[in-house]
Amino acid sequence: MDVILRGIAGGRLGVFSAQEALAAGYDVDGIKAELRFKRWIRLRKGVYAFAEFAARADKRKRHLMDCVAVLLVLADGPVLSHASAARLHGLLVPRSAGPDVRVTTSGQWRVGRGYRVAQAALPDGDMVPWLSYGATSVSRTLVDCAREWAQVDAVIALDAALHRQVVTRAELRAAVLSARHRAGASMAARAVGLSDGRAESPLETRGRLRFLAAGLPLPELQVDLHDQRGFVGRLDAWYEDAAVAVEFDGFEKYADPWGDRTPAEVAWREKRREDRVLSTDIRVVRVVSEDFGTPWSDLVTRVRTLLARPYTGPRRFRIVRRPEPGAVEDAA
Repeated sequence: MDVILRGIAGGRLGVFSAQEALAAGYDVDGIKAELRFKRWIRLRKGVYAFAEFAARADKRKRHLMDCVAVLLVLADGPVLSHASAARLHGLLVPRSAGPDVRVTTSGQWRVGRGYRVAQAALPDGDMVPWLSYGATSVSRTLVDCAREWAQVDAVIALDAALHRQVVTRAELRAAVLSARHRAGASMAARAVGLSDGRAESPLETRGRLRFLAAGLPLPELQVDLHDQRGFVGRLDAWYEDAAVAVEFDGFEKYADPWGDRTPAEVAWREKRREDRVLSTDIRVVRVVSEDFGTPWSDLVTRVRTLLARPYTGPRRFRIVRRPEPGAVEDAA
């Protein structure tokens, strides 16, 4: 019995229905015993999972198990969508998205315990296969989420997806056009327009949007700085006329460095890099998460003051600009 049921559940993250358990040879008392001895867990009424699958699952996979449980009990051929599809695709999902399973169907919308069903057209080009079901594509998912999420959360997810090159700007434009008659389409269009795949962290995205909201001009992103000795480093944001660089500095870079580097090595290399940048007479503004609180107006005033003074000295540096990920493909 267990072999048969595991064969069924193995392709569904360990999830199966009560009807499938009965068909595999279990009776009602046998199902109760499996639950009592905690070899199975109940995901929702009439849907279970093998306990070891849940024990090995991280937060993302545990949500996907809940998604399978919902899809097993719904009719109308729903597909994973919105924040649930975003988790499936490995996109950045804000906490405000909540734990509910999100699906879309061309049938009727409804809300149930722990899930929400949206009603919308699902053309083949907007869907990708997942297990024995389906999910909205990365571009459709991002636009659907941007129709509901706060603007900063939507742009953070869009920036990260463009940066990882899991979506192109052309695909996003097509998805926005396809969603033009759905609620929140204008919000999604604005978020896509504000997105830039050169941003390398949520902190950079949040800072860029806060600059724009304060009335500051949009900076160039991720430009390479060279001095007379060669490549110095990549600047997070750059204002050409004033020769002002903005560095968005997250604590994680020092607390949990990548590779085999120690926090002390990261701090020392960052200090040496900053010395070379300053030796070119470039003005540098460093932004950390704490600056988004009370000191923000002071920081904006400082940047505005620097931008009001164009750089007039000899330029002992050279700037090399990088295209946005996906721009070459779009141009082709």
